[in-house]
This record gives sequence, structure tokens and C-alpha cells, in this order.
Amino acid sequence: MKLRMDRRSLLRLIGGLGMATGLGGVTSAVAEGAIAPPTTDGAFGVRSLGKSTAPVTVYEYYSMNCPHCAFFGIKVLPEIIHNFVNTGKIYYVFKDFPLNEDAVMAAQVARSLPAHEYLAFISELFRTQDQWAFASNLKTKQDYENALFRYAALAGMDRQAFDAALANKKLEKFILSELKVGEDKYHIDATPSFVINGRKREGAVDFKQFSRWIDEA
Repeated sequence: MKLRMDRRSLLRLIGGLGMATGLGGVTSAVAEGAIAPPTTDGAFGVRSLGKSTAPVTVYEYYSMNCPHCAFFGIKVLPEIIHNFVNTGKIYYVFKDFPLNEDAVMAAQVARSLPAHEYLAFISELFRTQDQWAFASNLKTKQDYENALFRYAALAGMDRQAFDAALANKKLEKFILSELKVGEDKYHIDATPSFVINGRKREGAVDFKQFSRWIDEA
């Protein structure tokens, strides 16, 4: 069955774009060393798995607080890495498509960590999504920030670096620009969505269906 989450409005955040290691429980894929070497562009660099010379390129448009993205990241992505990334068949690129302001903050923090820690961190956020994104005691922006900081701290980020990441308007604009490109170029309107050698696919499908998409690329 195909699962998808409709995108909630980010117009309030996007409106101005046209004008201007203690983590546990991460996927086994991290241990396999699948993530590509860090780029020289810091927080603005590509976050990817595998080699860019692979015959199939996959863009995953995802949101940190999308439950369907969490399902896919935890249950399906490790199989993709083992069967397709590590065998040289696909180059897998993560594309930010935050569903709301909380997801924007999570993306800013993830990108502010060293590139080689990116997969481990987002895997942990997926695993603990109900604690930092959907807990009933989270009422204000500060509540969400404090909940998110607990996981940033486990990744080795101190409060000063965390606050600087959230205050980085250039990084926020970069993340939202990536969302806008997804909307305008590929007509992305739900997460997770994939662009596989230029063809849009949608939904948190199982590994068998994803494999069919790769075979058809």
C-alpha cells in the first residue's frame, strides 16, 4: 500500500524567497559506511549516499516530522542502501521538504552537524519522532526547540551551536529554496516523494515496490 502525507502550508516562511556521537538505535546502514564523503560546502553541501557516477540517481524529498518518511527511513532505506547503494547501482540524495516550521528547525540542525553524521542523526529523529515532534506536552516553539536539542546534544552539539543553527537565516532560506525547487521543477506536493532518473514517484512503499522503480529507471 502506498502511504503519503499531504504538505501543510509553509507560505508564511516561503513568501520572501523570490525576493531575495552518542546516538543510539540508528539503522544498520550507518555501520556499513554508505554515506558519501563530506563535501566542502558545510551545511549547504549535498547530503547523499553512494557515488554520483552510479547509473541511477534518486532524490528523496522528505520531512523530518513526516511519519511516512520515518517508516520509510527506518524500514526500507537500510535495504536500499545494502542492495543498491553499496553495490554501486544508485546514488541517493536527500532533499529537504519540510512540512512545517518544526521540520525546518530539524533540517537546520541536521545540516549543521558534520556531513558524515547526517544519516545517523536523521535516523535517530525518525526513530524518536513521537518524542520531539508529536509529544502531547509540546505546546510552544520553545518546547519544540528544547525537545529537538536533546537529540542534537546526543550528537555532540552544544546549546550555543544549536541556537546558532536555528538562527542561521541563510541556511533556512537554502532549505526552503530546496523545497521550492521540488515544487516547481518536479511538482512535489507530498512526502516522501522520489525523483528517480528524472521521474517522479510517490509514497512510503515497501522495498519490493521501490526495487521495481529502480528496475524501470
